[in-house]
Amino acid sequence: MLVDIIVPELGESISEVEIGEWLVEVGSRVETDEELVALESEKATVELPAPRGGVLVEIIKKQGETAAIGEVIARLDTEKEEVEKASDEGQEDAGEDPAGETRSTNGDRGDERAPAAEQEEKELPEERDKIMPAAARILAQHGIDPETVTPTGPDGRILKEDAQRAAEEAESRRKPVEDAEEAAEAEPSGEEVVEEERRVRMTPIRRTIAARLLEATQNMALLTTFNEADMSAVKQARAELGEAFAQKHGVRLGFMSFFVKAAVTSLLDFPRVNARIEGSDIVYRRSCDIGVAIGSEKGLVVPVIRGAENLSFAAIEKKIAEYAEKAEKNALTLKELEGGSFTISNGGVYGSMLSTPIVNPPQSAILGLHAINDRPVAIDGEVRIRPVMYLALSYDHRIIDGREAVTFLKRITERIEQPQKLLLEI
Repeated sequence: MLVDIIVPELGESISEVEIGEWLVEVGSRVETDEELVALESEKATVELPAPRGGVLVEIIKKQGETAAIGEVIARLDTEKEEVEKASDEGQEDAGEDPAGETRSTNGDRGDERAPAAEQEEKELPEERDKIMPAAARILAQHGIDPETVTPTGPDGRILKEDAQRAAEEAESRRKPVEDAEEAAEAEPSGEEVVEEERRVRMTPIRRTIAARLLEATQNMALLTTFNEADMSAVKQARAELGEAFAQKHGVRLGFMSFFVKAAVTSLLDFPRVNARIEGSDIVYRRSCDIGVAIGSEKGLVVPVIRGAENLSFAAIEKKIAEYAEKAEKNALTLKELEGGSFTISNGGVYGSMLSTPIVNPPQSAILGLHAINDRPVAIDGEVRIRPVMYLALSYDHRIIDGREAVTFLKRITERIEQPQKLLLEI
């Protein structure tokens, strides 16, 4: 029986996807829920599992092509799967008699079979069955001998995770050699090399980023206000308490949790900064759902820390670490990327001294963080050196007044410079 593989519903606003890498080839046997193909939407990349076990007999949509929600992109043959399994079992049963001796299927010529045929029979099917299909593909792609892989599955089976670990280890051994070869090839040859143009189709995520930024600049009355924060107290708190914090909570104490807590407390003071415009209405949010901008290979993603006003420093840091790891693996879900009410973007990790961040629609404001640098500061009539960070708040002037924006940013600055206020929630 043929089973259609269709593009599932991925979110209210998503009408089509781009076909990413096919993880199996035509003719391959797959198990139920085994990952078939990566689907790239405007918000995230998801892997589509097989609804049934079977053999992939047709790929309708190839990598790079687009497909609408509900469109058929491939087909599985479940009957072929059953026939192949029965055939394998039959070959295995025919290979030995109850006494363990090999039976001939060619009459008197049974003892004269070619060595190649004997070798093929020896390889069927015990060892092969100990390698899961997904693991076998990974090992084949990287040219890894299954005998060199340490299995962790039941009965000594090699799982997908085992194959991935072996591939990573092989890559780590191969990379220094490749780097040396590339360095040798990069040595000047005395001839001028002219670079040619290269045209690459934008990914759905990159197209969405471009559209959102254009929408913000065209439809919002954007304005940015700046302030500077003395980071001495936060740095001291991290230096004195960071090790104990990590030992107790199993996560590093970073700067971002301080800014999330400071932003949340300030948003509660100025609820309109946490609101959005819909038509002629202002929609106020009950919770502070903070988006944290994270750079990934496919572009900037903004996963959301929901209900941040109810979270501790440790809970915030754990959530940020989880999102960073998922972004690195391109594993963020649509639910994790939707519904933010305010965004924090840290360009300082890349060395940015000052910038004017663009608001992420339909939100009304975004806080930009920058690099911490030692600067001369006048304190009590004396010039002292302090670690200073410039803060930037971009906002939609249609909903947020200048006075409100400046005061909001000033409150954040005060709470960063006096982090005890965050602990006392004042």
